[in-house]
Amino acid sequence: MQLNPPDMEKKNSLFAQPFFWLILSLTLGLAPFAPEPHLWGKLKWIAGGAEGMALMDWFDFFLHGFPWVGLVVTGVNKIRGK
Repeated sequence: MQLNPPDMEKKNSLFAQPFFWLILSLTLGLAPFAPEPHLWGKLKWIAGGAEGMALMDWFDFFLHGFPWVGLVVTGVNKIRGK
């Protein structure tokens, strides 16, 4: 017997909560914080042509950027009412 419909379980999931992604974005997404947020430095590097970026730098960019993507996706889903 199923108590909750599958859609209800997805809405209550930790990954569906914007607050979870906000905390992750402000910690992992910006760390290390000094002298500037790491993701910001990578974005400036990419905007400047990404010369000299190795595979590890791209992995680092996606690692620090993933929480921000999750925040945007859950925020849009929350606004759209999903």
